Amino acid sequence: MRAMPVLETERLQIRPFTINDNEAIYQSLKSIGWVNEQSSEVEQRKANNEYVQWCVLNHQQLAQLYQPPYGDRVVVLKATDEVIGTCGLVPYVDTFTVFPYFGGPQENGLATAEMGLLWTIGTAYQKQGFGSEVAQALIQYAFDGLNLHHIIATTEFDNIGSQKVMEKAGMWLEKNETAVSPWLQIIGIAENPQLKKR
Repeated sequence: MRAMPVLETERLQIRPFTINDNEAIYQSLKSIGWVNEQSSEVEQRKANNEYVQWCVLNHQQLAQLYQPPYGDRVVVLKATDEVIGTCGLVPYVDTFTVFPYFGGPQENGLATAEMGLLWTIGTAYQKQGFGSEVAQALIQYAFDGLNLHHIIATTEFDNIGSQKVMEKAGMWLEKNETAVSPWLQIIGIAENPQLKKR
């Protein structure tokens, strides 16, 4: 088994999904607009139920297959046991050669597969440092638990909040200065500290 353990920070616990998280996850994602507003509430809840069921099974199945622990986890406030968001490690395949770290900027670079960070924090819990706390915990696990060389996160030019979270978590930022892959705007990168010891 290659399961990600429950991660703990000073204020938070990062753990696998359970079916009992359904309503809390729905409310958290709805608060930040991560539901299809074109759908009825019945359809939104159905989609959320399927998402939670997938998350419950995903981490179990990947662990049994000895695969990397890709997928979403629940972020819980330890003091109250409230679900305040989600996070995880996600596969990311794209033309990262638009960024200097990946040899760019190149106009015709090839796509590479990277491990990326994901976090969502419900509106009521934003601007309290929880995002960077989550990102730091995931980065630490990626380096200590998976021995990863580096890890990335992406965001948009105008998402200053996300950029600040990345920097507070110890990432440096690079900007896509090309017209290639316009959806790849800002990337945050963290390298394993072990690289500096070699």
